[in-house]
Amino acid sequence: MKITPVILSGGGGTRLWPMSRPEQPKQFLALTGQSTMFQMTLARCRDDALFAPPIIIAGAAHTGLIDQQLSEIAVTQAQIILEPCARNTAPAIALAALACKNPDTAMLVMPSDHIIGDVAALHAAIAAALPVVEQGWMTTFGITPTHAETGFGYIQTGDAIAPGIHKVARFTEKPDAERAARMIAGGDHLWNGGIFLFRAGTYLDALEQFAPAILESARAAIETAEHSGNRIHAGKAAFEHCPADSIDYAVMEKAEKVALVPVSMGWSDVGSWDALYDLGFGSAASHVNELDGQGNLILSDGIRIHTAGLNDMIIVASGQDVLIIPRGKSQRVKEIVEGLKKP
Repeated sequence: MKITPVILSGGGGTRLWPMSRPEQPKQFLALTGQSTMFQMTLARCRDDALFAPPIIIAGAAHTGLIDQQLSEIAVTQAQIILEPCARNTAPAIALAALACKNPDTAMLVMPSDHIIGDVAALHAAIAAALPVVEQGWMTTFGITPTHAETGFGYIQTGDAIAPGIHKVARFTEKPDAERAARMIAGGDHLWNGGIFLFRAGTYLDALEQFAPAILESARAAIETAEHSGNRIHAGKAAFEHCPADSIDYAVMEKAEKVALVPVSMGWSDVGSWDALYDLGFGSAASHVNELDGQGNLILSDGIRIHTAGLNDMIIVASGQDVLIIPRGKSQRVKEIVEGLKKP
């Protein structure tokens, strides 16, 4: 049976403000090349011998963006599930699992706003994971860490259950710097990249055991959904009552048969402007005039930016907003966005 990619595209991407906004979040921006991160995610699963047509889960407000970007890369067979409101990843994946209909369908769950430099390594990890998935394991892919990052969750490797595959010993939420350094030094922790592979029925069974309210609401949202072509508009009343929770909290940290596949694939969640700089992207040539400066990330989608003698800064201009912040401090963008919400 072919693998069904499930593309999670409901995120708001506020950490890349001001270019990323609720009406056009980062997955729909071409920040790292000619294609958007949404389009690059779909491109990773276009091998017809391995993958079935994808299921895309997104907010109803982004319907036009999705249609446009699918058209640009000639994806014509995707099934689109539109959420009436955001309820985090566990309910979103439940909608996809219910839409699969066949409980034996293998679902590859991927965020739509990540970068993967070595797609062949991802495919090799998927192939390694499939035998244990068929045995009823839920599989997560652990990213080989390059440094003691405090912005990611971690997964500790447990006993080996198959060649190159381990049972998950423990999930750890974003640690402080000291604890992250200890975990990296121990050599048995990987970054949690938020990519999963499991059978639809296995996931639904886990929800029934550990988060039955999510399953009940998701099932009601599918039963009351409106169908239009390739779109499923999840039932609004049912989904609004669904508890909001991540797949990690709702299921993965509680289930017994959770497997871990380590993979080194040039991964980044592009979770900040600093992350974009670390990927090797510098100041944009268009709209930027930079004199005698180094270590800067300067981007604009409109107004021209002129600097002289400026080092190690992030400057991003979009619309009527300009962000100016020292490199290394871009996580504080979240504070700025929260401040804009206040009356």
